[in-house]
Amino acid sequence: MFKQAFKNIDDVIWKEAGCASELDYTEQTSWLLFLKFLDGLEQDKAMEAELEGKKYAFILDLPYRWENWAAPKDNDGKPDHNKALTGDDLRDFVDRELFPYLHGFKQKADGPNTIEYKIGEIFGEIKNKIHSGYNLREIIDHIDELRFRSQTEKHELSHLYEAKIKNMGNAGRNGGEYYTPRPLIRAIVQVVQPKIGESIYDGAVGSAGFLCEAFDYLTAQGNLTTGDHNILQTRTFYGKEKKSLAYVIAIMNMILHGIETPNIIHTNTLAENLADIQDKDRYDIVLANPPFGGKERKEVQQNFPIRTGETAFLFLQHFIKMLRAGGRGGVVIKNTFLSNTDNASVSLRKLLLESCNLHTILDCPGGTFQGAGVKTVVLFFEKGAPTRKTWYYQLEPGRNMGKTNPLNDADLAEFIELQQTNADSPKSWSVDAATIDPATFDLSVKNPNGGEAIIHRSPQDIMDEIAALDAERPMCLEISKNYYQELFMTEDIRWKQRFENYKLALYQLTLAVELSRQRPLSNLEKQGVIQGFEFVHELAWNVLKDYLAYEGIQGIVGSRGAVREAFKRGLIEDGETWMDMIEKRNLSSHTYNLEIAEALIVAIINTYHPEFLALQEDMQHKE
Repeated sequence: MFKQAFKNIDDVIWKEAGCASELDYTEQTSWLLFLKFLDGLEQDKAMEAELEGKKYAFILDLPYRWENWAAPKDNDGKPDHNKALTGDDLRDFVDRELFPYLHGFKQKADGPNTIEYKIGEIFGEIKNKIHSGYNLREIIDHIDELRFRSQTEKHELSHLYEAKIKNMGNAGRNGGEYYTPRPLIRAIVQVVQPKIGESIYDGAVGSAGFLCEAFDYLTAQGNLTTGDHNILQTRTFYGKEKKSLAYVIAIMNMILHGIETPNIIHTNTLAENLADIQDKDRYDIVLANPPFGGKERKEVQQNFPIRTGETAFLFLQHFIKMLRAGGRGGVVIKNTFLSNTDNASVSLRKLLLESCNLHTILDCPGGTFQGAGVKTVVLFFEKGAPTRKTWYYQLEPGRNMGKTNPLNDADLAEFIELQQTNADSPKSWSVDAATIDPATFDLSVKNPNGGEAIIHRSPQDIMDEIAALDAERPMCLEISKNYYQELFMTEDIRWKQRFENYKLALYQLTLAVELSRQRPLSNLEKQGVIQGFEFVHELAWNVLKDYLAYEGIQGIVGSRGAVREAFKRGLIEDGETWMDMIEKRNLSSHTYNLEIAEALIVAIINTYHPEFLALQEDMQHKE
């Protein structure tokens, strides 16, 4: 119903120089969607008041209502183009009058959970990046086509909005701040099993994926009373978020899922001293995926008994403290938490095991989080009693995870089923707490069953093929050179021949990636992977540039220009990751730095290699 409208909006936003990524697209769509939703909400409330013989007090003054400045109608209810602002008049009104007016609501609001406060917070944190008033008018016209009235309409809009958030999640380094794979969230919710009447909290709310999925889970139970719906709307879901854009997205995502006034606060969760948290501040359930790899200042660390610069470890302390006695948690965290030997990690594992029943650990495969470059686990625990036994499940989908092969619900079905009884299997086992080393409290994933046998090519076979291809490379390049010269390098020939070289180079890189999944790579082999990445990347952006030239698009300069134009033309989907590749390619000459080299290897295997494969598949259809 609304899919085309969303596509049209993206097409217009693309024209804006200030909007270069999926993050920008979603941000700019979000503030307009919010104002459109607010207008519909106020219209509904005004109609209800009129039916009851009452007068409704609008939140927004007339000049700032959507129906007045964005989409005025004539007496027949049709768009009044004579009254509708456009061009410089529209841009000036939005930037100089509308945004300052809306930001002013923060000071007038009674509290952070009111709709007035959220209006002020949203429009004080984000800026209008659509500088052309004509583009803005076109986008507004598309937004005005959307409807929030029926549950069917909200359901479709929520799915389209989730798709935008997912694209942000695939958008390179920063995407994971906004997107946790929904199949993983659904599995976590099903294990924790929230009930109506319980309060659910996420202190690192991101795009509110956990809260939205928990809402869907509870509303799917059926036979809900009016009182149940009121509880879900007002006294169930709570969140905090530090990042401005994530806060806006969380609010909009919850609204589209059906929660009209989300209890989301824009604040740094970790700035709150744990000693100040009282019983009245606690919740029944915590569901969260705190950010990976962040660092907090020393003054923030002072708020925690176990002081560490690792943001996720501070969040875990916060979550344990925020749970009521008997409360349940499902928290995603880096798998290094299970085995790190530093004092903070050991102390935190001790705290978790002694203050909570850590009953389940789900070990997620590499590539679960696109662009993050880290492996993760999910900790399931209940506060109040110490851990007696922990059940482990090693998730093995049987394929390499990536953007083209993401995690799905079927991958997690066995985990959910076996977790109910903590059954042993080739992928699951239990560890008695009494056997855990009291000096380190090491919780490492060590499958005693060895897992299911997976048939791989032998490392020697792979190495032999790599050597054979290396021997062939000079000959292939010489053939390519002669072929180019003989045919005078027409645009058609140029991109196709370059693509042939690309496929050959990518095949070699694929063999190296496959080898890395069989055994740890030596330092020399890691250097080979990095060099292979450099070669494939150079060919990749040149393939894109040459193909675009063949299509009549001339004048492209450099890798960034090629990637930007290819993204614009739909040749690649994840422009952010491709831009990230360029940055990493520039760093790869510094691989004498072990930390840089290791991070680059992880990114190549889990993020860049799947993108190269996707490009190969797409370009093969164009030959």
